[in-house]
Amino acid sequence: MKTHISQVIGEPDLLQLQPRMYVARFETMKALSARRALLHHLEAGTIAPGDTVIDSSSGIYAHALAMACHEFCLNCVIVGSTTVDATLRAQLEILGVQLEQMPPSQSLKMDQNRRVSRIQELLEEHPTWHWMRQYHSPEHYLGYRDIAENVADQLQRDGARAVTLVAPVGSGASSGAFALGLKARGLDATVCGVQPFGSVTFGSEAVEDPDMLIAGIGSSIEFENVRRELYDRMHWVSFEVGRAGAVSLLRDHAIFAGLSSGAAYAAATYEQAVGANSPAARESVVLFLAPDTGHRYAESVFEGAGEVRPVQEYVGEVHVGDLALPWTVGDGPFSGPSSRS
Repeated sequence: MKTHISQVIGEPDLLQLQPRMYVARFETMKALSARRALLHHLEAGTIAPGDTVIDSSSGIYAHALAMACHEFCLNCVIVGSTTVDATLRAQLEILGVQLEQMPPSQSLKMDQNRRVSRIQELLEEHPTWHWMRQYHSPEHYLGYRDIAENVADQLQRDGARAVTLVAPVGSGASSGAFALGLKARGLDATVCGVQPFGSVTFGSEAVEDPDMLIAGIGSSIEFENVRRELYDRMHWVSFEVGRAGAVSLLRDHAIFAGLSSGAAYAAATYEQAVGANSPAARESVVLFLAPDTGHRYAESVFEGAGEVRPVQEYVGEVHVGDLALPWTVGDGPFSGPSSRS
């Protein structure tokens, strides 16, 4: 029997949306990752109950870390993005989290850099605090491996022998661990990452999207948890495409999910379309990760949804190769910081 919400809220619902398309839908994707990372440090003696941990977050990880700290009797400090909304702030406050939220800025790149700088300042003031380093510490992979292997088992029971995994890249932990878990179970996995324009992680920092609000899937700094050799293909998507994906996911399948989930649905729609005529299509499926719910995007994404085009209409407009708005697809191999082969 589970004894704390942090033990269950990170488990995904695996749904078959179409004959060859599946989604792993999370309520709070990083819950099991944050919990497992904390447990790793508790077992290693790096931290102990009553200690304080700190990290930066645009939203999902803050909630995940707060719940795990509540379970393990740890103090939690979050340096939060400007995108942290009132609903999450209320939860963090009641859970006893010390939240320091960045003020609004013209660029989420600036927001991210300021958050990391502020953590370093706080650590100088409080040297006993433990920085979780979700972007860099490999223990954040641990919580996803079991989930990925369980998903792989279910797909194989449905007859899948190969899978195209479509996943927002973010810190690299969820997509990387899912790729490793699927392969560990014997699935032939092709891994497609999803990035916003303007992110340095796979070299799109020179292409600005003025409407970019996807705070959790790209970066203005290098993430050590991104293992570039795991990715076979990359989708760079604009806010426009991510929004179309989120609205279409709700229209098509009644799933209320956030902007990064919408971007993943867009990329999965493309992958399903281009792979439909493959000789191996009968035993191959597309699986995309939907990391979050749509609540914090109620105004920025879902208001005025009647004017949003179906995401399927964008598939025929995708750029292949050179980076260009609103959507570009490129094949690997990928190597080096801020570079693309």
